[in-house]
Amino acid sequence: MEPTTAVAARLASAAVAPLIRRLFAPQPEGARLVDRPIRISGLVSFKGEQQTLGEKDLHRLATELVDRAAAAYGPHEAPSAETRRELADALALALHSLGDLDMDDVQAVRLGPEDFAARLARPRHLSAAAEPYYDPLLHAASLHVLNFFSRRSSFVPRALTEQTRTLERLVALTDLLLERVPSRLAEDARFEERYVRHIAAKHCDITIYGLDLDQAREWHLDAAYVSLAATDATSMPLPADRALSGRDRVLLRGGAGSGKTTLVQWLAVTTARQKYEEFGDHLHHLVGRIPFVLPLRRVVRDGAPPTPDEFLRAVRSSVAGAEPPGWTDRVLSAGRALVLVDGMDEIPQRDRETTRRWLRELMTDFPGNLWLVTARPSAVAEDWLAAEGFTELTLSTMSHDDVTDFVRRWHTAAAAPPDLADALLTAVRTTTALGHLAVNPLMCGMLCALHRERNGFLPHSRKELYEAGLRMLLERRDLERGVQDELRLSSETQILLLQKLAHWMIRNDTAEMERADAVAQLSRALEYMPHVQAPAERVLAHLLERSGLLREPAHDRLDFVHRTFQDYLGAKALVEEGDFPLLLANADRDQWEDVVRMAVALGRPAERERILRGLVADIKRDALSDISRPTLAWALEFRRALLALACLEHATEVAPATRDHILGLTGRLLPPRDAETARIFMALGGPLVLGLLPGPEGLTDDAAWATVIAAADDGTEVGLSVIARFRGHPALKVRRQLVWSWKRFDCRRYAEEVVARVDPTDLYFPCWDPEHVEALRAMGGRERIQLRGRLRPSDMTEYLDTDRITHLWLARWTYRNSRDWLPAFPRLRTVVLEDAEERSAAAAELPPHITLLADPDQE
Repeated sequence: MEPTTAVAARLASAAVAPLIRRLFAPQPEGARLVDRPIRISGLVSFKGEQQTLGEKDLHRLATELVDRAAAAYGPHEAPSAETRRELADALALALHSLGDLDMDDVQAVRLGPEDFAARLARPRHLSAAAEPYYDPLLHAASLHVLNFFSRRSSFVPRALTEQTRTLERLVALTDLLLERVPSRLAEDARFEERYVRHIAAKHCDITIYGLDLDQAREWHLDAAYVSLAATDATSMPLPADRALSGRDRVLLRGGAGSGKTTLVQWLAVTTARQKYEEFGDHLHHLVGRIPFVLPLRRVVRDGAPPTPDEFLRAVRSSVAGAEPPGWTDRVLSAGRALVLVDGMDEIPQRDRETTRRWLRELMTDFPGNLWLVTARPSAVAEDWLAAEGFTELTLSTMSHDDVTDFVRRWHTAAAAPPDLADALLTAVRTTTALGHLAVNPLMCGMLCALHRERNGFLPHSRKELYEAGLRMLLERRDLERGVQDELRLSSETQILLLQKLAHWMIRNDTAEMERADAVAQLSRALEYMPHVQAPAERVLAHLLERSGLLREPAHDRLDFVHRTFQDYLGAKALVEEGDFPLLLANADRDQWEDVVRMAVALGRPAERERILRGLVADIKRDALSDISRPTLAWALEFRRALLALACLEHATEVAPATRDHILGLTGRLLPPRDAETARIFMALGGPLVLGLLPGPEGLTDDAAWATVIAAADDGTEVGLSVIARFRGHPALKVRRQLVWSWKRFDCRRYAEEVVARVDPTDLYFPCWDPEHVEALRAMGGRERIQLRGRLRPSDMTEYLDTDRITHLWLARWTYRNSRDWLPAFPRLRTVVLEDAEERSAAAAELPPHITLLADPDQE
């Protein structure tokens, strides 16, 4: 078989060029204007208004290319007639996909023939006879297509313009970098190169639950990271990895396993790499920054957070001590730092006020830096850092698309069959109980692992999920890996020992413990386990090496791989030892919320009754429903009542009188009155809250709006059924929330049941990807469109009847060169651009009959 380059060479340009030329429409007048790049999809001759080549013509053209390639091979190596027909079908598919490419000719040539060919559609299956011929054939066709592009009259000036723009962008980034990086000692510069390499390597992997059999347990961040959404006080969602764009200080709230720490890792690694070509407009704030990752559970010792000179030593960094004297101070003084303070909820309550003062002093002494603080939703009070200028954002539960993306990435990393991912996604979407479990990366990862290990069988509650996960990690991991260990501990023994450690950590209000304390706890437990013939040190080493649940993040300090496992095992120990007074005495504390829930799930009927009754004891129904008096006592009662409501979800058996009493207390709190209350309700109550949500009859507009937010936060079929009740609501505020919630559900299902039935008057319909635009087309389009994500106005011409659109609301990264897309919108009269710089650029291009606004409410 001839190599690819030889095949391409034998397909002489003189013979092939006329065929390739037929794939593209003739250049119109004015094609030399270099500021008007046209995408390849707009150049092809078999789509759009300039269509001159039909489907049959395209196939005949592909057949002719195959025949000429076959002739180039010679009579002995040429494919058979049947193989040539298969190759022609495959090549026609690839050529047709030229019409779907989202790039212009200059970008295509820059890719080169191999990468360009990889962007074209490929048949799912090729016969063994056709396989050796196809890649050389596609490479040759791609080479000639790129050669055709490079000879177009507009190519050279366009390429020069693109080069100029790239240089301008590099100059701007360099200026920004020089502004943020003042003249430094050579010693500082050398250390910084070493430090950022260290940070990028240290934080580039995350734990993937379930990859414990034949693969490593670490998952590369680039393959694993799924950008979740975060919302601010106005409930406007934005990608969480852009949380610091336009904000210097952010407090990010999120539940256990929601992805807070993974986001911190992504920000640290992205900043450390400083790959400017990947930054885009929304990440310019990271240019020239030096990341400091400060997990509070490790750096706060005896209530004392570290001083800047102790940052590296506090996290046990391997480069600690190698930095030049005063380096951290110089970085902070220059305003070049990205300070990532992770886990406010993982330090004792008594230390949080000290930590806040520490943050305040640092920000006062070192202005101009970026600060991100993470915490569980109820770890600190609302506006806890507002006086320090922090914006509060909340990580949302995973949307339908997030779950799909995560599950597919997980199965790719696990080298699992794609049909296994499809089966799991079907189960999650059609089974309400599983849909409620797949709400964050931790739960999704465990579901993926268990689904694979159990050949499709999945648990239907959090308790069952944790139990199955523990069995998988403790029983099957070493067995299926063929790992031999002289110390054999049953899963029951390991669980009991781990419970002792978790119980001690919960009692002592800590997320880590010293090795000496762990050995002491295990020694006491082993006195009652004569079947374990090993010292406590040996048992601890076994749990660290083999269980997959315990780790040593720093020398002589231990913790659980995730706080959720600590809470579950600690709750199990509390129930078995009858520590109910301790449980109820601490139920008001955020660190104990999951412990209380799991205790209810694990307890026997009488024990559940004791916990539930204890949670709502002395709560007066009338006082609780009076939200006009938000005193501290009221807030504590409010949280206890909601926690009791959340616990009912985990109680398989509970006395009707107890259940009715709890529902009566919380029922008078509904509906939620604002977005924050709605999220608190959903975080604590989950599915039971959905069943209690009233309306839309008898609700104020604000109450209806907050109720839709609560149902959307659920993101399941049950949440959709609640939202559907509000689709006829007349208030613009409610209708906006209804269409904004679209991305949290299955696109077509939500479009049919909600979006298509919402009154479109004065309402912008948001679109995040082509699937949303296609769904709007199926319902006849809309006059007002809001483009989010990476959609551009030119994309609308492919999916919608643009004659109907009168208003466009564009996210800042979608507006580029209006003259390219403006003619496709003959009725357009209003453009909304949120970014001031974008509006300034647009004002010079848009014709006078189009009104330019910063906010749709300005109309």
